[in-house]
Parts: sequence; C-alpha cells; structure tokens
Amino acid sequence: YLRYMDPHNPDALVSARANSYWQDVDLYIGGTEHATGHLIYSRFWNKFLFDLGAVCRDEPFKKLINQGMIQGRSNFVYRIKDTNTFVSAGLRSQYDTTPIHVDVNIVNNDILDLERFRKWRPEFNNAEFVLEDGRYICGWAVEKMSKSMFNVVNPDDIVEKYGADTLRLYEMFLGPLEQSKPWDTNGIDGVNRFLKKLWGLFFNGNDLAVTDGEPTRESLKSLHKLIKKVTADIEAFSYNTSVAAFMICVNELGQQKCRNRAILEQLIVILAPFAPHISEELWHTLGHDTTVCDAQWPSYDEKYLVEDTATIAVSFNGKARFNIQVPTGTPQQQLEQMALNHENSAKWLEGKTVRKIIVVPNKIVNIVVG
Repeated sequence: YLRYMDPHNPDALVSARANSYWQDVDLYIGGTEHATGHLIYSRFWNKFLFDLGAVCRDEPFKKLINQGMIQGRSNFVYRIKDTNTFVSAGLRSQYDTTPIHVDVNIVNNDILDLERFRKWRPEFNNAEFVLEDGRYICGWAVEKMSKSMFNVVNPDDIVEKYGADTLRLYEMFLGPLEQSKPWDTNGIDGVNRFLKKLWGLFFNGNDLAVTDGEPTRESLKSLHKLIKKVTADIEAFSYNTSVAAFMICVNELGQQKCRNRAILEQLIVILAPFAPHISEELWHTLGHDTTVCDAQWPSYDEKYLVEDTATIAVSFNGKARFNIQVPTGTPQQQLEQMALNHENSAKWLEGKTVRKIIVVPNKIVNIVVG
C-alpha cells in the first residue's frame, strides 16, 4: 500500500511528498484472522519504516472493520437404513433414517432436484424416494460454510439465475457488516422481486412510462427520507438497513403511482453503489450519455421530512384504548376536545366524571375519570 502511493519512483519506496499527501490507509476491511497475519505484519513494517523516517505516520491504518463470516445453510436428505431409499423430511419420523449432507446447488427452496441428485454421486444412481405431495423436502441447518458439508454457494450460479445486482443486494441485506450471518438462498427471491418492482416504476410493459412535471409532496417525502437514511447508513457501513430503506421507498412510490423523472433519477443515483448494473441501464434509458457513477450525490431537504399528521394514543386512567390522527401541532385544548368528542370515547366516559386530562404533545392524551 505504500508503494501504490508512488509506483514509478526509482529512488525510494515512497517519496516524502507522496507519503505526506496520501498518509495512511483510511479503512482496512478484513476477517478476524487478519489480526494475527496481515495486520501484525504490516504494522510491524510500518513502525520500522516510521522509525527510519521513510513514512510520515506511526500507524498504518486509521480504521479497522472485521466483517462477519457468512455461514452456510446446509441441506439434508434422509436415507432409510440399509436401503437406497430416501424419505422426505416431514415423513422421516416414520422410518429409521440417517441424515446425509446434500449439495445445496441441487436444492431449490429446500426442494430436492431428484434427477440431479441421482447424477450427483454414483451410489445414488438408482435411488428411490418417499415423497410429500409429490416433492422431496430436505431438512436444513445453519453451519460453517464448508466443502465437506456441500453448502458452499457458487456465486456464478446465483449471478446466472438472478443477476449480479440481486447477489450484491442480498449479501448486504443479510445483516450488519460486522456480524456473522447465515446464507439462505431462499431469501434471494425477495430481493429479486424488489428489483423487478423498481423496474416497474419506469416501465409500463415494454414502454418507458416516466413523466416530467412537478413531483407530489408525498413522493418528495419518500425520496428525501431515503436520501437521509442511505447517506447516513453508508457512512456507518450499515448497508443492510439501506437495502430495507430502498424496499420501503420503492413500495411507497409504487403505491403513489409515481413515475416522475425528478424523483426516479435521484433514486437511481442513490441506488447505484448498491446495484450498479440496473442503475446504469435505467440511467441511460432516461437519456443520459454519461455514467451514473459521475452523477452528483443528492442532498435531502428537512422541509420534506416534516410530518403533517401525528398519531395520538387516547388513554383512560392510564390504559390506551384507541388512536386518533390529528394535524401536527394541534393546540392542547383542541386536542383534548377531539379526544373527548371521539365516538370511541363514549363508552369510557359513560356515567363518569372527567377529573383531569394529561396531554403529552404529539403522543398521548390521558383522560382521568372517576
């Protein structure tokens, strides 16, 4: 990494000028095993070179993130003892069976591909099956991803079936970057449906359906809420919550029937780091001749994030009974009257006297009766 700062210098590892410009590495991402390998090694040499005056920083890296391990989702078939017959998972309690790890690449949503299984290993060429509703359902468990457990997922197969953007988004959606998390191929379908729903915002069948004009305040709120969330999440390396925010935004825009160019263009710019291929395609479809990667990152405006209404819980003697929707900033006296006059309040007020009303702005109206 030091040599990359000054790769064509024939006289020094790195010149003082180049080193003072680049300084140390901003971010090092690697598994926990790197702590006893790469990090100790590079830190030792960096300190040695610092003592010699060859580098300007005592420490090589400003920030370290250990990404979590991706665990495998194993699948099992259940072989009836002393036979070459396999019983589906839901029926295995009726037989004396032995579980056997099976290659997850011949299983789809826990349903075994019988013909591929027979071809998988020679001893299973004449295998017979006891099925459930015409299907063989495999058992499963979360284990370390390992060739011996046949639960290693080939990313090329995922890309061929779903596309690279689906794979990228799904990996980020699995969970927090620094936590270990199980790989579950069954969940990929949901991410793929999200991308199809995104595509549907731009097209009506095969026809581009994007319109010009002023976007609605509702759509602006959905967009600016997304910009604020994703901008903060990227800085915090919280990619899984960004993907969730994209899904929420696309659902909201779909419900709003939003096809507005001003909204969708900015949506694509924000999505590009997560799903670059579909973003680039849609960006050019909208008439741009430069890459979406060169587009200006949008900023959010707080004025679009102000809530117009608030959900207020109405309580009687401290017990919440129902909710009411009121305009944000409704005066306290008016709020009290709205709660008292609501049709649902009648049965809680019948035969009783209002002793006191306690209001927590934009949250609760508690009516004390006796």
